[in-house]
Amino acid sequence: MRTPLSWLAGRYSLGARSVRAAALGSVIASIAIIVTGGIVRVTGSGLGCTDWPMCTGETLAPTAEMGVHGAIEFGNRLLTGALCAVVGWVVITARLQEKPMPAVLRGGWAQFWIVVLNAIVGGVTVWMRLSPYIVAAHFLAATLLLTAAVYTWHAAYADAGVGADADADGNGPGAPGSVAPGSVARIRSLSGALVAVTALLVVVGTLATGSGPHAGDSSDVARMPFDWTAVTVVHGVLAGAVLVLAGALLSVLPENGFGAARRKAVIFAAVLLGQGLVGLVQSLTALPSLLVMLHLLGSALVWTGVLQVHFTVRRACSGRGGPPGGAPLPRARGASTYRLIHHA
Repeated sequence: MRTPLSWLAGRYSLGARSVRAAALGSVIASIAIIVTGGIVRVTGSGLGCTDWPMCTGETLAPTAEMGVHGAIEFGNRLLTGALCAVVGWVVITARLQEKPMPAVLRGGWAQFWIVVLNAIVGGVTVWMRLSPYIVAAHFLAATLLLTAAVYTWHAAYADAGVGADADADGNGPGAPGSVAPGSVARIRSLSGALVAVTALLVVVGTLATGSGPHAGDSSDVARMPFDWTAVTVVHGVLAGAVLVLAGALLSVLPENGFGAARRKAVIFAAVLLGQGLVGLVQSLTALPSLLVMLHLLGSALVWTGVLQVHFTVRRACSGRGGPPGGAPLPRARGASTYRLIHHA
């Protein structure tokens, strides 16, 4: 049975650069939806629109009487529509590739359904009058969307074969042929542990948020029954554990075949340190709104970074080369082949 996308694919085709740009756009949009959600919360605009999917029982958009809080909340809802358009473009560009990109297509559709999930959870958040547990679920659903977006972005390069045969430093084949199997297993284990502990860090961060003062509305909104100081200390300890794991992973990554993974691990550690500094300052200064929003941006960048490290390590371990922005094509290939792939 023919679909509109299959009909388009039979008549038009797009280069690999288009799908990479679309996938990067979905990552940026996913980070933006996390940050704007934080703006809604710290400005007390969570109930700026008192109903869902309508803004009120009678109107789709906020009225002038609802003021800035209604505009902020409605603006966040509009951004979801823009996110749908970006994800739709990822699906279309992946489907219109001459060379099939099944992983990118799966990632695009996964993003679509997660956007739907996130919209529903957002509606439940309003219906439940900003229950901190539903707010936490809303944030985690947005983080799940970012996970799918980063996976799709990585797959857009992997499926296109960019850097598939050389590491990021041009040191020859990306396959870790000179690395002992035991070392490869250790690298895989450390990479997996890094992702797992970072995920736990993110989850505990939602508990600190749910126990803190920014309830998302000026009315009396119940908070999670945890000691904020204790949760914050646990959050900091987990951040330290993530940093130690990142250092341990970096120490066992060989230079040959893992150049891109090493660089991404260094960048991740730097972002994590910056995020830790913001978190420390905001904790000592009574959680000012600007620093809270900056910390939310940092959490999205940290999660993006750890996924990039993990996907890059996994690909290098499987001998498939480098990730987004990673390896140049090997010079051993003919110049015409290089130009053909490089400008696809």
